[in-house]
This record gives sequence, structure tokens and C-alpha cells, in this order.
Amino acid sequence: MTPASTARTAVSTSLLEDFSLEMTGKDVSRLEEAGDAIPQGTRINVTFLGNEDLQMRLEAARAVKRLGFVPVPHISARRLGSRDDFERFLAALHADGTSDNVFVVGGDPAHPEGPYADSLSLIDTGLLQEYGVRHVSVSGYPEGHPEIDGTTLWSALCAKYAALGAQSLESGIITQFGFDVDPVLAWVEEVRNRGIGVPIRIGVPGPAGVRRLMGYAARFGVGTSASVVKKYGFSLTNLMGTAGPDRFLRDLAEAHDPGRHGELKIHFYTFGGLKATSDWAARFRKESLA
Repeated sequence: MTPASTARTAVSTSLLEDFSLEMTGKDVSRLEEAGDAIPQGTRINVTFLGNEDLQMRLEAARAVKRLGFVPVPHISARRLGSRDDFERFLAALHADGTSDNVFVVGGDPAHPEGPYADSLSLIDTGLLQEYGVRHVSVSGYPEGHPEIDGTTLWSALCAKYAALGAQSLESGIITQFGFDVDPVLAWVEEVRNRGIGVPIRIGVPGPAGVRRLMGYAARFGVGTSASVVKKYGFSLTNLMGTAGPDRFLRDLAEAHDPGRHGELKIHFYTFGGLKATSDWAARFRKESLA
């Protein structure tokens, strides 16, 4: 193994030393099934979807903690009907010991169901600290957002970073997934140029069916041109196949320059495949070290 390939291997395996996963409130049984394949202490994000209720979200966060992982409950600003709803959720998380880490996001509804239009409005309430939150993750969109222009996205990210710093809350960024390393790292470099030095978790799809990946990509406005998906490692003509992030992670490891891009980690969007994703990550890391 050459010095260059040794360095690339070190980077690719370090990216997976502290990866995080995402699950829905309905995935508790899948988490239990995958438990032995997931390293203890792994951060596991618990979604805040419209088809979930408070009890489901709380039970999922409890399960994450019970199994030896770190729960990161999502809080969707536009899905909260009132300040009381916000406080009720935070109070329940705090009572369960699952409020240390949260992920705040605007959420899918076109119109807020209550007083919170975006994640910054949640941060500005000061309630996160009051209920024991110590670390707050926010969203990043390397390929933009289908409903929000780029100028607004940058302004919002900088404002959230400043607000969290003013409240002495630790913070991080989790990006939407993509299929092309180049725009991801260009976006990361711009984040650093704007003075935001927090760790960034690069969103990556776990291994999944091509048709399913394409559906999620279309929903979130992720680039899916023929050249991009070919670069990622699958073909638009084979929608019945499956794809994993092998090539994406190797390209990321190859291009990652800590001096320009800072600290990067990986966040897997599992699409319900917690065990498949965890098994894949363990296998990929083993192969990288071989």
C-alpha cells in the first residue's frame, strides 16, 4: 500500500468512526434487530413526522437510550401547534433523560401549524436550554432547497450558528443527502469561509433500492441527472437494482482536506434499513482496512 493510499484509507475509516443514523418513530423494532451491529454510543436521530405522535417519538428516543445509543430527537418547528406543544415535548424528553441532544428543523408543512415558522424561532425562545438541551444540530443544504432560495438559506444558517453561540449551546450541522461529492465539499468550504467551524455530518443514503433513492431525491430537490447518478454508482435504466454509498464515501475521502473543510463525519439516512446500513458500514470499514 502506497503512502497516498494509506492516507486515503485512514481518512475513509475515520469518517466512519463516529457515524450517526436516522430512524422514524415506527422503527423501534428495526433498531432492536440492528442493535448488535451498531457501535455503542452511536448518535441516532429520531424523526418528527406528521404521521407520528408524541408518545411514538418519546418511545423511540427511550429505546435509543435503553439500547446504549445517543438519542437525537428532531423538533419540527412548523409541526408544533403551540408553545405548550413545544414545552410538553421538551419536558417529556428532559424527564426521560433524552434531551441532551436535539436536531431542530423547519419541517415539511408549507404553512406553520402554530407560532414557529422555522428552526431559528425555536432556538430564540430560550426553551432548549431551560429543558436541558446541550447540543443542537441544524440542517445544511449543499444542493439547495426546492422551496428556499440560496441567499435565504445562507442567512438562516449563519443566524442559527450565531444564536446558538450566544446561548452557549454546542452545535453541529447535518446535511441533506446527495449523490455528488463536488457540490457537497464546495458548500462545506463556503461554510468554513463564513466563519462556521462546527463539525459537519455529511448526509449519505444507506444502501437502498434505486427506485426508492430516486423518489427521496426528487422529494428533497437533490440532483439526479444521468451523469450525477452514474458518478454515484447506479444507472437510471436499472431502477430495480440497489445502490450503496461506497463510491461516494471513497470520493469524499479522496477529496477531503481537513485544512479547508474542517471536521467531517457521516450521517446515514437509513430509509428504515437500520440493520442493512449498520452491516454495510462495518463491512465497508473492514474492507477499507484490508
